[in-house]
Amino acid sequence: MKDIKFLKEHDIDVDKSLELFGDVETYNETIGEFLVGIHTKINQLIECMRKQDLVNYSIIVHSMKSDAKYFGFTSLAEMAFDHEQKSKEGNYSYIVNHINDLINETNQAIILIQEYMNGEEASELEEKANSEEKEEALKQKTILVVDDSNIVCNFVKKVFQDQYFVCACKNGEEALRVIQANVDNDFIETILLDLNMPKINGFAVLEFMRSNDLLHKMPVSIISGDSSKETIERAFTYDIVDMLEKPFSEASVKAVVEKTLIYSGKE
Repeated sequence: MKDIKFLKEHDIDVDKSLELFGDVETYNETIGEFLVGIHTKINQLIECMRKQDLVNYSIIVHSMKSDAKYFGFTSLAEMAFDHEQKSKEGNYSYIVNHINDLINETNQAIILIQEYMNGEEASELEEKANSEEKEEALKQKTILVVDDSNIVCNFVKKVFQDQYFVCACKNGEEALRVIQANVDNDFIETILLDLNMPKINGFAVLEFMRSNDLLHKMPVSIISGDSSKETIERAFTYDIVDMLEKPFSEASVKAVVEKTLIYSGKE
């Protein structure tokens, strides 16, 4: 790694990021995940644009926006936010006319991160990430994190590494498999659930859990970058504990998990 000043010299808001990560070491340990993530997501966005699938386009670009915010890539986050808003409005023309700007901004971020990491290849990081297997039947006290961002999942893992096993699922489909595999045990202490995900979203997971009377057995707090009144009101129609807005800090995620455990009587 180069010195963190390298990123500051290229107008990356590292100071804001360190308020969340706590220290440079944690930032450096996870920036490789950001590199892999934005590389993958931009390809997914191109495919969604070609299919005119603006629903999944908005979900993926929302995740890109959140990740860029975490690491201080403000220009990329702002551009991704514009694409998120336009895709939600169904403005396909805007997406077609401006996706090259988003691609170029993403590529600049990729090049900058690779240089900061002294040329470490994204493919090597991706191979490492894909080699991690997840057992659906758990064997120890677990925090289940359901989020399509590896950044969020790995951040939570680091925060609780000395207290809990953290099981990460990248979408609702994976989460439902883990939940169903553990309904007869008490290993899932709490669930941190994102709402905006491809395939099966967080609301579908909540509906399944409510229908099967699991929301007290496996208490849920929401993690989301969508703080709109409509989303908050809809989320609290379910028996959730709390809502944690992205981007969040170590202190805030610890507070929400503690509150969730107290709610369930497990603390």
